[in-house]
Amino acid sequence: MRLAPLYQQDRELAKQEGLQEGLQKEKRLIIRLLNRRVGEIHSSLIQKVQELPVEKLEELGEALLDFTSVTDLETWLEDC
Repeated sequence: MRLAPLYQQDRELAKQEGLQEGLQKEKRLIIRLLNRRVGEIHSSLIQKVQELPVEKLEELGEALLDFTSVTDLETWLEDC
């Protein structure tokens, strides 16, 4: 029965790693969509996008559909 706590720790660690991997994929997708929507974006804006919490990243995923320029992204990031 001593293995049960270790097993639980391994499962929890795997779950956290999976969540982090999923979040990184979501961030890469949002950045690709932004580049396609408004053109190549500056690395400083990419950094800001990568620092967003999950909730804001999801909001950005919807908002970017209305963007027509990098200025729209900059404004959105300033407002959030």
